[in-house]
Order: sequence, then C-alpha cells, then structure tokens
Amino acid sequence: MISALKKLFGITTVDLSGLIKNGATIIDVRSKAEFATGHVKASINIPLEQIGSSTEKLKSYNKIITCCRSGNRSGMAKRTLEAKGFKNVINGGSWQNVNQNS
Repeated sequence: MISALKKLFGITTVDLSGLIKNGATIIDVRSKAEFATGHVKASINIPLEQIGSSTEKLKSYNKIITCCRSGNRSGMAKRTLEAKGFKNVINGGSWQNVNQNS
C-alpha cells in the first residue's frame, strides 16, 4: 500500500540525507502560511502555484528536493519542473520526512 502511494505521488526511495549533505536544494511547495507553521531549516518556500514561473531562478541548483505536507503537491511540482526540462528533481514527500533526513 505505501509503495503504491509513493509511486502514485512520484516519491522515490533515495538517500535524501546524502543529497542534502552534497548541496541539494530543498523547495517546500506549501503555501506561505503552511511554511510559517514549520519547515526544514534550509528550505526555500515556493508555493506550488508559483513553481512554473520560478524555473529561471531554479536552473542554477544542481539537485532539487521538493516537499510539502504529504507528498502530493511536491509530486506535482516535480512533474511541472520535469516538463520544463529539469532532470535533477526528487520528490522528498512530506517536509517532516525531508526534515528527518537533513
């Protein structure tokens, strides 16, 4: 069941802590209000509805880890970025999951 949900949301099993230690950028795609209630310390908040128009500033990042509340919006953000040519995006799932690995 969990495996099917991860596949549905595009969450991959990767070494998030290793990616973060090697400089991956964490993009939290929740709303500004949600982000204010708690987030990964080094993350950048770009709400999902702004992710498509933020690609120019994201091009300089080597690896991008997207996160949100559950993994759904971060999966949508990953797909949006991939549709715009990004090949370096990982759906980290929930921000708590990414936080545990940072």
